[in-house]
Amino acid sequence: MLVRYAPGMDTMVALLRGINVGGKNRLPMQDLRELLTELGCEDVKTYIQSGNAVFRCDADIVALPKLICSAIEERFGFGPQVLVMTASRFESIVAGNPFAGKVADPRSVHVSFLEEEAIAADVERMHSECKDNESFRLTKHALYFHAPDGIGRSAFASKAEKLLGVAATGRNWRTVCKIADILRSVV
Repeated sequence: MLVRYAPGMDTMVALLRGINVGGKNRLPMQDLRELLTELGCEDVKTYIQSGNAVFRCDADIVALPKLICSAIEERFGFGPQVLVMTASRFESIVAGNPFAGKVADPRSVHVSFLEEEAIAADVERMHSECKDNESFRLTKHALYFHAPDGIGRSAFASKAEKLLGVAATGRNWRTVCKIADILRSVV
């Protein structure tokens, strides 16, 4: 059961990293919804198979990622990185996207959600890894990246987490917007 911290439910977003990729770390979203419900979460909604969940919960947000990871590991045999944030933090990351509405193809925009602030990020090297048509913006909670040629061919994308110096999990802008829509339907 979850560690309670105060009366009332907060709406939260959980982003799991490295699940259902290449046939490894299989976690059906129905099972994730059931697991989160068993942990005391309510109104659990998921989006696509990459591990995006929106729910209401009155758990300690600091303890929740480890609790979810441990429950997945116990039931499915692997422990993914789990990033949990409040609805307001997620919404502020969405609102802070410097590329939203400014690029021709929103599929070329990606957001890496940071586990913690990237205080020691090697920003100079990050700039040098970007191609001429690529650009990024680093904030306290996110790394926004515009890659018109796609992230599969980007040296920056392949090295970003190492250069950030903190754990991060990325989503394309279309997925971020869909999670935001789901979030607004739960709040």
